[in-house]
Amino acid sequence: MTRIAAALLPVCVAALLVACADKPLAPIEDRSSGGTARVEERYTVLRGDTLFSIAFRYGLDFRRLAAANAIVAPYTIYPGQRLQLAEADPPKPAPKPAPKQTPTPVPETEPAKTVAKATGPSVAARSPGNAGRSTAPTPARAPAKTEPRASAQSEVNTDAKVGSWRWPVRGRVVRRFEKNLHKGVDISGNRGDPVLATAGGRVVYAGSGIAGYGLMLIVRHNDEYLSAYGHNDALLVAEGDVVRAGQKIAERGSSGTDSVKLHFEIRRQGRPVDPLTLLPSP
Repeated sequence: MTRIAAALLPVCVAALLVACADKPLAPIEDRSSGGTARVEERYTVLRGDTLFSIAFRYGLDFRRLAAANAIVAPYTIYPGQRLQLAEADPPKPAPKPAPKQTPTPVPETEPAKTVAKATGPSVAARSPGNAGRSTAPTPARAPAKTEPRASAQSEVNTDAKVGSWRWPVRGRVVRRFEKNLHKGVDISGNRGDPVLATAGGRVVYAGSGIAGYGLMLIVRHNDEYLSAYGHNDALLVAEGDVVRAGQKIAERGSSGTDSVKLHFEIRRQGRPVDPLTLLPSP
């Protein structure tokens, strides 16, 4: 019996090895800094999020993310809302209606006095209380001057091309763009240095809710381009503000990092591009 068991042992071991070889290996997810994080299927909106910051975090085009979730301009979202992290083709803009044709007025053939009679005196002159007195016309009251809040669709031409890009800060580029490794450039300098808008646009995110960027701003320039400014010590504009190219929008600092620098990104349709290919030569 012992001889039979000894003879069968090699056969059993060989069969076991064959069975294990037939099973596929478990997938290994690269969690290093250079790897791409596995994208979740859904995201729960948190307080302080904007559609733009969520799209930025996951490398999505905000228009296509909005289309996938049936969200229309001005792209309002709410805490607790569940978003599908996917992209869909945005709806095509409706064709502009043809301009209305103004009919050519027919010249008046009546005497001028008839026209004056038709218009009649002012309401103040006709009222009984004003009989026998000349009443100065009441000047029209100018509407109250208000500072309108910039909306997602107004005050920024979303179809306009970015004519030129400006350097957001002075300093030395200490780390360059690396595809799939580093999504922008790091520019060293002094704490408190002014951070300038690289081009005109509207602030669509201001806060510290995106891990790894510290206190940051995202500016939407048009439907194609966004720019991002990270590791600031202070933000000088708020979400919804319209900014012009070269305007001071923040102060350079070290929030979220261990040295004073500006992390600067430009994204085209949600994807990072090398800012040095767009910025002028220093």
